[in-house]
Amino acid sequence: MFDRIVQMFVKEIIQVLRDPRMRGVVFVAPVVQLFVLSYAITTDVKNIRLAVVDRDATPESREIISRFAGSEYFHIVSYVDSEEAAQDMVDREQVQAFIAIQPGFAQALRAGWSAPLQLAIDGTDSQTTRVILGYANDVVTRYSTQVLVDRFARTTGRRLEPDRVPLETRAWYNVNLESREFYVPGMLVVILGLVTLMLTSMAVVREREIGTLEQLMVTPIKPAELIIGKTVPFACVSFVELAIVLCIVIFWFEIPLRGSLWLLLLGSALYVTSMLGAGLLISTSCRTQQQATMTNIMFLMPTILLSGFIFPIDNMPRVIQWVTIVNPMRYFVDVSRNVFLKGSGIALLWPDLAALLVIGCVLLALASTRLKKTLA
Repeated sequence: MFDRIVQMFVKEIIQVLRDPRMRGVVFVAPVVQLFVLSYAITTDVKNIRLAVVDRDATPESREIISRFAGSEYFHIVSYVDSEEAAQDMVDREQVQAFIAIQPGFAQALRAGWSAPLQLAIDGTDSQTTRVILGYANDVVTRYSTQVLVDRFARTTGRRLEPDRVPLETRAWYNVNLESREFYVPGMLVVILGLVTLMLTSMAVVREREIGTLEQLMVTPIKPAELIIGKTVPFACVSFVELAIVLCIVIFWFEIPLRGSLWLLLLGSALYVTSMLGAGLLISTSCRTQQQATMTNIMFLMPTILLSGFIFPIDNMPRVIQWVTIVNPMRYFVDVSRNVFLKGSGIALLWPDLAALLVIGCVLLALASTRLKKTLA
């Protein structure tokens, strides 16, 4: 039995590594994806392109414009004469927003009246729009507070202290609120799952397509031995990939690993087991590699989107939250981020690890049953 498993192991390793293009797909492409996506995926909004319509042209209007220009978030790219011209710039995507100051702005401020300021934003990207609104509201609030302080000083001769109850804020774990520290540990999960699923899903269907599955049927090898011989090599390749990606995440992107490396490796082993079971189930259910590839895509898209990697699961509809219970990527994303950012231990993460163990056992059992029927 052991000899047959070893022979299958050697055969699969040779089959994966002998093709230079396959080596590139397995070891080079995921690293390139990690670099590109880690730099590209970010929720940090800076250098917001802004147009200005100043129809008041007073020191007060120039002051609030300078507040926007002095902010690290806004970059004024153009001054135009009308809202129509600014709207045209938004339509052409030359700017993301524009502010319009109407005549009488300074006069209203001096008289103590409300002086409205118009801000128009390209709302195509709702998340970016909310961030821009927050930044703009902060700039205007600070300016309004300064106007009130100056008016109080002129009328009473005393200095008004607006910050009687100062709010001191602190972000735990991700102190600088860097989106990269949130997304890169999740990228590790996505890449590891992608490599494992891609390799395993082609394992049996490739044998069927090239005609060697019939040869396996007449050999003394048993279905359990075939499953072990098919999955263990890909698990080894996945852990090599994990080591490479971990080194890049820790030493290149400088994401702090605050928790236990051994706990992360344990979670990785359970996660790889789940993805191996899913890949083997896909492989035994498809007749050609093209079908397996399309099934991979159909499986990976919802798996990634419903994992909490990008969108919080708590914000999803209740029915969708129930669906995510069977998603192994959901649990390992939680493990990876907690180990990297919070330094959480097994006392907190054991439910995720237990869920990965159950899902992995169920998927491998289903794949084994399917494989037995295939070999029968």
